[in-house]
Parts: sequence; C-alpha cells; structure tokens
Amino acid sequence: MIRRAVLYLALIVSSLAKTYSQEVISGLQINTQLKSSFEDYRSSKNLAIDTVTLPLFDDFSGNSVFPDTRIWDDANVLINNTYSEKQITKGIATFDALDYKGNLYETANSAGFIADMLTSKPVDLNYSQSAGIWLSFLFEAGGLSDFPETADSLTLQFYSPEDNTWYSVWRSAGKENNGFKTVTIPITNPRWLKRNFRFRFTNYSSLSSTINDPAMAGNCDIWNLDYVYLNINRNEGDTVYNDVAFTKPVRSLLKRYESMPWKQFKQIYLQEMGSFIPVHYRNNDVIVRNVTRDFEIFDVHNRVQSHAFTAGAINVSPQTDIDYNANLVYTFNSDNPDSALFRIKCTLKTDEFDPKSNDTITYNQVFSNYFAFDDGSSEGGYGINGLGSRNAMFAGRFTSFMPDTLRAVAICFNDSYANANKRALDIMIWNDNNGVPGDVLYSKEDMMVENGSAINGFYNYSIPGGVRVNGIFYVGWKQRSETFLNAGYDINTPDKDRQFYWLNGSWNKSQVAGTVMIRPVLGLPIITGISDNVKKDPDQIRVWPNPASDYIRIDANEFPYTSSVYISVFDIAGRELLKVPYSEVIDISSLPDGMYIIVTRVNGRRTGFTRLIKSK
Repeated sequence: MIRRAVLYLALIVSSLAKTYSQEVISGLQINTQLKSSFEDYRSSKNLAIDTVTLPLFDDFSGNSVFPDTRIWDDANVLINNTYSEKQITKGIATFDALDYKGNLYETANSAGFIADMLTSKPVDLNYSQSAGIWLSFLFEAGGLSDFPETADSLTLQFYSPEDNTWYSVWRSAGKENNGFKTVTIPITNPRWLKRNFRFRFTNYSSLSSTINDPAMAGNCDIWNLDYVYLNINRNEGDTVYNDVAFTKPVRSLLKRYESMPWKQFKQIYLQEMGSFIPVHYRNNDVIVRNVTRDFEIFDVHNRVQSHAFTAGAINVSPQTDIDYNANLVYTFNSDNPDSALFRIKCTLKTDEFDPKSNDTITYNQVFSNYFAFDDGSSEGGYGINGLGSRNAMFAGRFTSFMPDTLRAVAICFNDSYANANKRALDIMIWNDNNGVPGDVLYSKEDMMVENGSAINGFYNYSIPGGVRVNGIFYVGWKQRSETFLNAGYDINTPDKDRQFYWLNGSWNKSQVAGTVMIRPVLGLPIITGISDNVKKDPDQIRVWPNPASDYIRIDANEFPYTSSVYISVFDIAGRELLKVPYSEVIDISSLPDGMYIIVTRVNGRRTGFTRLIKSK
C-alpha cells in the first residue's frame, strides 16, 4: 500500500518558471511533528549516557521522531517511515533542509548551506589497529521526496580526540539513485582509535534559485540513512544483516478511508471493513529464516483485547521482501456512541539473535467525526499556481453513507516562509455531477489561509448551520489569486482519482500521486467560540477511559477548533508532569500508576479540569 510520488520533482521543476497555471508540489517549510515533540526529546536527552561502547547499532526503528539519545548527540534529522519505500527495516533517518524545531534553516539559500547533522556520542574506540573495526551504513538520495542536485552532498566525518579536529572520510554527491546503497569504511588510523572518538553525517543543501514565490520555498535535497553499524571483528564484506524485520507501515483496515465517523461506520461496517491486515517485512539474512506472524486488535477506550490471531509460521528466502495480507474475519465493534479507537499490533517472532525493536509495528485506527484519506503526516505542499490560476478551485470527493450534516471543512495548510501563503480563499462544497463536482451547495467567501496549531495541524473552517449531505459530495476551495496556497500533501496515500482541480472553465482529474490533506467534519454542531466553550462546572470535561492505562481521549467538543489548545497533567502535589497540544489520542504510558489532575487550556486560559486514575 506504499505509494511513490512520481510527479513530485517534475511538478516542482515545471512550475518554477510561473508560465501557465498548473498543479504544483513543494517541500515543507515547517515540520509540525518535530516542533511539537521537541520538549519530550529534551527531557530524554537528560537521561542519556556519556560514552557509547561497541557494538554501536541503530536501524532507527524507535518510536520517536528524534534520534536515540543513547547513541546520538543532536536532534536535527527526522526519524520516520514515510520518506522512502525501500528501507530494509522500519524507520529511517531523513536529512533535509529543516532544523531540529522543524523550521527551514535560517541560513538556507540557493548558493548552498550546511543543513542537518547526525553526530554520535563519544565512542570508546580504545582498540588496536588489528581489531577489525568497520563502520557500515545504508544511504539513499531522494527517496519519495526531492532529489538532491549534483552540487549537494551527504558527507561523513571522523573526529580525532588527540587534535580536536573533524576529518572528512566519505562523500556522496547528489544524484538520483535506485534505493539504498551500502557503504563500509575501515577504522585503522591510530588518530581515531581513542576513547572519545566520534563520527557525524552532514548534508549540504541548496534552495532552487528559480523560485519566485516565497510560499513555494521549502524542504529539499533529501537523503535517507539506515542501519548504522560500528563494531570490532568485521571486514569489508561484512554486510550481512542477521535480521528479519518489518519494513513499511501498517495502514488502515478500512477499504477506502484512513478514518471515518464512527456512527457512519456502524451503519455500513460490512461494506467498509477490510478482509485482511496488510503487512510488509523482509529477510535481510543470507539464509532461509522461519518467521511467525501474530496480530492483535485492542480497543483502547474500553481497554480490552477485541481480537487476536496468528497467521502461523513461514520460511522466508534470503534477501526477500514479503508483502503479506493476513486474512481477517473481524469487524470493529465498541459500545462508545460517538467515537472509537483501536490499536492494531503486528508482531514477528524471529530468532533470539535478531534485533527486536523492528519486529513490532502498530497503527491506531481512529473513528471520530471526520472522513480522512490522508494519514495525518504532511511530506510536502500542494497548490495551483501560475498565470490564469486566479479563481482556480480544488475539490476532494467523499461519500456519506447516510444522511448527515457537514459542520466544517478541515484543511492542513503548511507554514510558509514569512507567512507568504496568508492569502484569501473561499471554502466550497459541491454535489456530484457524474463523477465531478456539480452545483455549489455552500460557499464561505474571503477566508484566510490558517495554520492549525493544536488539532493535528488541521484548521477547521466551520459551517454555521451545517450542510446536509448524503452520498457523494465534494469539499475544497476557490483561490482568489494566482499564488501558491501550500496545502498539506501526504505522499504515502494514493489519490485514486478522487481529487480534482478547476481551470479555464472545466474540471480536471488531479495528476499528483498523493493526497491533499483536507477532511470533511460531520455530525453534531462544533463549538466555535470561547464564550460558548467555557463550562459553568469545569469538572465536567469528558475524559475517557478513566481509569486509563496507556492513552486517554478528551472530547473535542470541549474546545473551539480555531484556538490553541493544550492538555496538562499534574500529580497530586501540583507538579506538571506532561504538557502536550491537543490530539486525537494523548499518550500517558510514561506516567506511573496513581491519581492525576487533567487541565485544559485554550489560548492560555484554563477552561476546565478533571481527575484521572492511571492504572495498569
């Protein structure tokens, strides 16, 4: 189910001259995942060790978007599983033009600049020259995103403790390649064989010199790194990985949607429920390996295992990728009336000597009050740009399986350089006309591009009174200028002919491979003002489950979607242990068992609190 953004680079290059209007894909200027997670990274860094002993190994299969603080000393690269489809284990480290806070580097320019670094902690290499110390790694240029140009590069440097100097030992110039390449480097020079040896990877990037719209300047020159391994008793041919591992993410078990309203799913569950769990794994070894596949579906809100089964054991040939559909006889079921959350856990049982962090992969199947084709992760920006694009329109097609009320259109607009995409647009809703948008059901004119700060990067454009929908309908926008609006673009979910753009009097099927991040919000009215939101009794905010073990959910109707919403968790002594932006699921697994106070703040103002019991 992993898709390639085939037109990514071609669309950028063809659009920069700004001749005729067309669809355009750009790189991100801000990565909200990094921006919202940095405080957690800083806390984990305080627990890091001083010196690493051999072996040093990282396949970047952890759960954080930041590098493992036990191995690495900086936070610039993005740990992810979405910027490539050719990784040999789940997780890669992506080097790009965004800093550790997810912002485009202030030094970014078209002449070239130093971008991301990944620096090891001090490593104890106090060994003899005959110890057979080798460093190996896999690297890929571009992946599913922007390919670095020939003037760009990824470099490797070694640090000499005796003269406090970094030395370049390897470099790859930017060019398109086909997947990951293996590099092995011997470490025999006495200069490196010291207790405080270090090494670092650095990418050198450059913005396009032909971009004439600041809203289009963005992330570029992508490199992916995987399977970094440093140890003794190795040789040049030691490139065999005794490892069977998941590679790509597990995705939605629904046939069409990543997420959909819970009440709608309950109406058509037999029609929408998938019949298998798709997983992707690989035998990286040079011998046949036996692997057992186990699966679990867990009802997070009700804290019960809903379904579990094994797909049995199978022999996997060496150096082989497996795309497997595990037969599923099950339908999501919960007593919750308005929402549900299920955690899908897939596990490989492999030999004891295998690294275990890449043998488990999970996915949260969310049922809330919106339809979504995207996975919530923006890897680029989408817009219609160029001469003649004034009044251009974009529309995404959705299907309501029952009469319902459309309450808002949620759009993820990316942050742009100097707020260059802060422009006016009209929010539009259409009915269906033989497979393309038809009559306008609703328009909300002269809105501004807004960036969502709390709800997963989405901003809700509310619809007072709502619009009744049933069957196929379309949501989108009409732009009021010939400039780039920079909507979030998800590389990893396919278009499937459900996106359209309007130019020169006619609707056209979108030519981009991924999904523009736009979601219709349906159901009960959405609170839109703080005065309507603040409760008479602050104890009445709804938190569930309670008691909870790993996750909690707070009713989204507690908050105005147009505001900055934060959730804080205090212990009974009044110490703030956790503060996070509001999201669909709030992870409390790091907290010990006990009683806590949950406090909600909107735009810095406390709007409510309640008590929570954390218990395994």
